[in-house]
Amino acid sequence: MIINQQEYEVKGMRYTIRSAEVEDAGILSALRVQLDGETENMDREAGEAFIDEAGFEELIRMDAERSTNLFLVAEVSGQIAAYCRCAGTELKRFKHQVEFGVCVARSFWGYGIGKELLKLCLQWADKNAVEKVTLKVLATNEKAIRLYEMNGFEVEGILKRDRRHADGQYYDTLIMGRFANVLP
Repeated sequence: MIINQQEYEVKGMRYTIRSAEVEDAGILSALRVQLDGETENMDREAGEAFIDEAGFEELIRMDAERSTNLFLVAEVSGQIAAYCRCAGTELKRFKHQVEFGVCVARSFWGYGIGKELLKLCLQWADKNAVEKVTLKVLATNEKAIRLYEMNGFEVEGILKRDRRHADGQYYDTLIMGRFANVLP
């Protein structure tokens, strides 16, 4: 699905949120590797589960065509600083829900980009009769958990010792869900 472009200004920085375009594919491929290496909060380490330019082109095309999918990017001065996706399925038993994921480049943290991406996705979900938005978040990512809770998400489960990071320690993952019409 495609959304209308939105403009923001926070702390003197202007940015745009828009639907991803096929021309973004190469940049998104490189950015994903970068973002995976900037924080332990992502599912992957840098370079794991690599998606090349052609793979991103396919994702962008598919998401633009499917009413159950949404792929957004945030752009600062012509540079993609963040992206998010809502991915649904054609399976009838799960068609009422989408899974949300977001990542923001570290140099752009603190400007509300992730918060605005989330808000746009939830607005899109509500307008398109999506009954449930789900996500997974590292249990130690307290800032993200607070943001999700403030936007109507609740913890539905815990995957204990779900991941083992480079430090050799195990970490839990929270499964969170937000049902339609529960925004504050």
